Amino acid sequence: MSTKTTGSANSPHILILGMGGTIAGLASNPSGNPLQYEAGQLGVDVLLSHLKPGLPEGVQLISRQLANINSRNLSEDLLTQLGNAVRESLTNTQVSGIVITHGTDTLEETGVFLQATCSKLASTLGKRVVLTGAMLPANAPGADGPKNLMAAILWAATPLDNAPGGVYGVFAGQVCLAADLAKRHSSALHAPIQDSSSSPMHLVNPSWLSMVRETLATFPEDFPIPTADAWPWVEILTSHAGAREVSIAHWLKTDVRGLVIAGSGLGGFHDAWKSALGLAAEQGIAIVRTTRTGAGSVYPNIPEKDEPGFAAAGKLSSPKARIALQLALNAAHLQGGSAKSLTWQDFFARIAVLPEIR
Repeated sequence: MSTKTTGSANSPHILILGMGGTIAGLASNPSGNPLQYEAGQLGVDVLLSHLKPGLPEGVQLISRQLANINSRNLSEDLLTQLGNAVRESLTNTQVSGIVITHGTDTLEETGVFLQATCSKLASTLGKRVVLTGAMLPANAPGADGPKNLMAAILWAATPLDNAPGGVYGVFAGQVCLAADLAKRHSSALHAPIQDSSSSPMHLVNPSWLSMVRETLATFPEDFPIPTADAWPWVEILTSHAGAREVSIAHWLKTDVRGLVIAGSGLGGFHDAWKSALGLAAEQGIAIVRTTRTGAGSVYPNIPEKDEPGFAAAGKLSSPKARIALQLALNAAHLQGGSAKSLTWQDFFARIAVLPEIR
């Protein structure tokens, strides 16, 4: 991990945390085939060096490289490192905001993770944590990374009158809550935010802002960040035509703690899975239903009544629901088994049941 600066760590600054991704990627033939590239090739200090002439007066930056990976290879250990780095930095009185450069492939997992574990602290301290990245590598013609990074820095530095502290995402001139980030197109420049409830950065929508405040107010406290070796094992399984019971029965012989079902339609799953999933729940394996459709919510007891040990994911996608379930299982474990203990479903609902931002 390296640290580089355009200012002093002992004076107010925005911290830029580099995680790699396409924004730090290079294509071997950028003009002819910009989508054939290797992610995570440039350090975050190099990305910032191109922005120095355009920085507003008085904005000081310090960069720290946490990782430089293709985000499809994101690990739970890296999430732990990132979450701890964000929390520690938020409590530093000289850090006025945090920007994270990240690959778009797993941006939604990191977004919901940071929203669940750091947003209360950020909101309380009046600071913004901002996720951004790019869809084109750094050396491609018309690369979107520099604009996105500059916009993220400006949002981190924007006065609190415009929006409260919290964890956000910034892409293509739009801002959203980090938990609403979702890459729903393979190559569109606004893919990470195209289906998100968002607002133009420079003309904040009052309705969006009102719902942001309402959403932030629903978080009673941040979730504990699991230690690197304590993340519960949770898998995602997709229901499909011709599904077989053995697909579920296999997991009953493992140490898996939870299964996220990417179901059809409203979150239903193949009848062949019913018996095995019921047995899994009886064995204490948490079951969360989501939809494979890519949009819409999954509600409790729809289309059929949920069995004990099941939960509906609300508007969370399967990858987001997996992270939420891991955090919920970890939180339930850490509180112990007292009579007043909350269940994993109680903790999961804190992430899944949120106001709709339109």
